[in-house]
Amino acid sequence: MHEISSSLHLAERVAHLTLIVMAFVYTLRVIWLIRFKAGRDRQARTGMPGRTTPGKGILYSWANIGMPWAMESTRRGWFMYSQFVLFHLGVVFAISLTFVIPFAPGWLENPIIQALFRLVIGLAFLVGLMRIVRRIVSKYMRAISTPDDHFSLWLLTIWFLFGFLSAPNTPQRGEFAYLVFFWMTTFFLLYVPFSKISHYLYYPFTRYYFGKTMGHRGVYPLVNKRVVAVKTVLPEQTPQSTSN
Repeated sequence: MHEISSSLHLAERVAHLTLIVMAFVYTLRVIWLIRFKAGRDRQARTGMPGRTTPGKGILYSWANIGMPWAMESTRRGWFMYSQFVLFHLGVVFAISLTFVIPFAPGWLENPIIQALFRLVIGLAFLVGLMRIVRRIVSKYMRAISTPDDHFSLWLLTIWFLFGFLSAPNTPQRGEFAYLVFFWMTTFFLLYVPFSKISHYLYYPFTRYYFGKTMGHRGVYPLVNKRVVAVKTVLPEQTPQSTSN
């Protein structure tokens, strides 16, 4: 990678320092969350004895996000689930890029690694565009969308664009894309903990309690088995019923 300027060096350092601020805010929020005592399930176990436990329910609940076949909404809506996976993979790759560029620029000289970063972040950018169109066109999405939803989605999509432009390790492109990418990263790290994007922070907690509760009741994980038709046995017809 070409020698970076002082402005790009500053943008990189500020972004990484802001990550510490974000981690501190999240730590405070997690401490606040675990201060609340979880309620106990008062319902007796209703499932098959020995089939499952609260521990199995918790593990299955945590892993559910990676099992699209386990829920009807994702099993039938595979296209939306694919968008979900690509969008969040784009976030992971874009954040990783903020460390690769300053600390391991040689990685991007590998055409395979560079192509992988550009492919994933580029697809995430396209998914972002589709989500923006969906929020505007669909009357149902418009009804439930808040200004924060639009602001976050538009900003994330633009961030993906500059991440895509920053992936090639070529000095001919100049530093504009790098500067925008890193300063947008800094803004996101400060903004996300106080926005709706921080919903992922609650995922481990909500899935933990759901899995624990349903595991205690003996009905989670779900059992994949065929529905057996039960023949209804009717009482024999009497002469009176026959005559009627």
